[in-house]
Amino acid sequence: MRTPPRIVESADVAESARIGDGSSIWHLAQVREDAVLGADCIVGRGAYVGTGVRMGDSCKLQNYALVYEPAVLEDGVFVGPAVVFTNDHYPRSISPDGALKRGDDWEAVGVTCRTGSSIGARAVCVAPVTIGRWAMVAAGSVVTKDVPDFALVAGVPARRIRWVGRAGVPLEQIDDHTWRCPETGERYLEHHEQLTEASAQ
Repeated sequence: MRTPPRIVESADVAESARIGDGSSIWHLAQVREDAVLGADCIVGRGAYVGTGVRMGDSCKLQNYALVYEPAVLEDGVFVGPAVVFTNDHYPRSISPDGALKRGDDWEAVGVTCRTGSSIGARAVCVAPVTIGRWAMVAAGSVVTKDVPDFALVAGVPARRIRWVGRAGVPLEQIDDHTWRCPETGERYLEHHEQLTEASAQ
C-alpha cells in the first residue's frame, strides 16, 4: 500500500521537486526545484536540499544538514545534524573586477554518497568527493578526498582509522587480509587498501 509523503506546513518544497512515497519533510526544511527524493526518506528540521539533488530510498537528512547541488545520495544514506556538502572549487562572492558573481559564473561540483554510507554530525565534505559504500565519516571531520567502501575516516583532513561493516561497528582483524564483523559475523577481505565482502570474491 502506497503512503503519500508527509510535508509539514512550514516546509518549503518546490513544485517541481519529486518526493517519494512515505517520505517526510519536517519543519523549516527546504527542498529546491527539480530535487528528487526516493521512498521513505526523512528530511529533518531546517535541512536544505539543493536544486536537482538526487536521493535514493530510505535516506535520512538530520536537522540543519545542508546538501548542495549537484549532490547524489544512493539508497540508505545517513547525513547527520549540521553536515555540509560544498559545491564550489574556488568560492568567491565577486569577480576580480568587483562584480557580483551569478549562478552561471561558476561550475557546480558535487558530493556523491554511495549506498549505506553515513556522515557524522557537523562533518564537512568538500566537493568533488565520493563517500564509498557503507563507509562512515566521523563527526566533525573534513573530507577532502574520496573515502573507500567500508572505511571509517576521521579528522581534519579525514583519514582512514578503521574498517567498518554494514552494521557500522568496527571490524575485527582475523589475519593479514581478513576482517570479521563482531555483530553479524560477515567477513571482509582487504587488498591494496580496499575492502570487499568475502562473499563477493
